[in-house]
Formats: sequence, C-alpha cells, structure tokens
Amino acid sequence: MKKSSSMRVIGIIPARFGSTRFPGKPLADIMGKTLIQRTYENAKKCSALNDLVVATDDKRIFDHVKGFGGHVVMTSEECPTGTDRLAEVLKTDRTYDKSEIIINIQGDEPCLDTDVIKKVVEILENDPLAVMSTAIVELPRDEADNSSVVKCVIDKNHNALYFSRALIPGGLTQKVQPHVHYYKHLGIYGYRREFLLHYSELTPTPLMQAESLEQLKVLEHGYRIKAAIVPHESVSVDLPEDIKKVELLLCKQNTSL
Repeated sequence: MKKSSSMRVIGIIPARFGSTRFPGKPLADIMGKTLIQRTYENAKKCSALNDLVVATDDKRIFDHVKGFGGHVVMTSEECPTGTDRLAEVLKTDRTYDKSEIIINIQGDEPCLDTDVIKKVVEILENDPLAVMSTAIVELPRDEADNSSVVKCVIDKNHNALYFSRALIPGGLTQKVQPHVHYYKHLGIYGYRREFLLHYSELTPTPLMQAESLEQLKVLEHGYRIKAAIVPHESVSVDLPEDIKKVELLLCKQNTSL
C-alpha cells in the first residue's frame, strides 16, 4: 500500500465464521490459501489504503489472520451487521483514531479489482458533500430477473436514487428496455468516519425492511450514497461451488496471489 492523498484511509474486512449458506467460509481453501488471506492480500495491493484490518468475532479467524501476518481486531459477537462491526473497530481500537475514510471490503471477494476500491475512496476525497460511497457496474441482462442481484438507479451526479431486488427502472412491461442503462450494485462501501459512527444509530426503515437491503436506511434517513461506475465486477464466494469459479479466474490470471 502506498498512499498519496492527505486523507487517511483504512480498509476493514468484516469476517464471520458462522455464514448460514457456507459455514466457515473465511477459512475455506482456495489453491493453498484461505479465502480471507486471499482477500486480505489482494486488498493490500490497493494504493488508496493507508491501513488494512480484518474485523472478526471468531478466534479461529483471528488466529489465522495473525498467523499469515495480517492485522486483525476481535469484535463483539453482538454486532448485527458488518457495518456495525466496522464502527466497533473505530470505537474500541485507538490505532485507527486518525482514519478519516473507512472502506468496507467484503471478505468473500478475493479477486476484487483494487481500482474499484480506489474509486470508492476517491468519491469521498473529491466530494466534500458525500458521506457514503459505493460502486455499481452495468447489469448483465441474464441477471435482470434475479432477486439475489441488487439493482441501483442513480441521478445525473451519480447519487443513488434507489436500490432494489427488482428490475429498476421496470417500466410498464417490467422488462429490460434496450436504450436504458441498468446497473448492478457491488457490495463495497466507503464512509466518512463521523457518518459511520452515526450510521449505527439510525433506526430501521420501511423500505430497508421491505427490500431487505441495509443501505436503503441511509436514503430513507435523508443521506446520500454516491456511486462510482466501474467496468466490471469480481467473482464472489457465496456458496462452496463458487470456489471453483475463483480458482478458474486465478488460473486465467496466471497468478497464485
């Protein structure tokens, strides 16, 4: 990591052992390294970060990250979301008191293009009115009807107008319209420090609960999320069978990370 901006940026990777669909996912093996190690080492290549740390509530993950030389913080088992885990790191570990921008990096994306992280950081560095940032990519047409894929619509200044599991805009036909740009939301977020600490105090909201999308709470409370449009997404590990997809991608890149 080699940071040039005057603003101090920390990347935090929340990691839980007890995934419902894939228990023990962070410690799953991918060509000789665990998922969390590959995610950590990949993110560490990003020049936009001053610091990088794993936040976990599991001693097995904690010891493993220590073992490969990574920075890790033990957090409470009571954190309801990854965002709350990030906030707890700031509240309990004085090491990161000077961090002004916090990036939530998903622990299941070991091949995330580091330029995506950089663009999410740059939004907060360049726009003093933005309190939160994220990334979106052109929606693959075959994912238009997939409710597991979160869609996003933005205004002309790239502020998110809405996130949904449904196709948006849907129009009268609820089908993809050939001349409309559709976007898929990527699960990476940037926060200004003060907003992240305030975020955990925001109460749940109706649209958030209806869509089961935590980020809608931000919009419903009147805050803005600004999005960077990036050229492509990465391969995430949601289920055990996704490991093969990552291994194939690593082979194509001819790297063992």
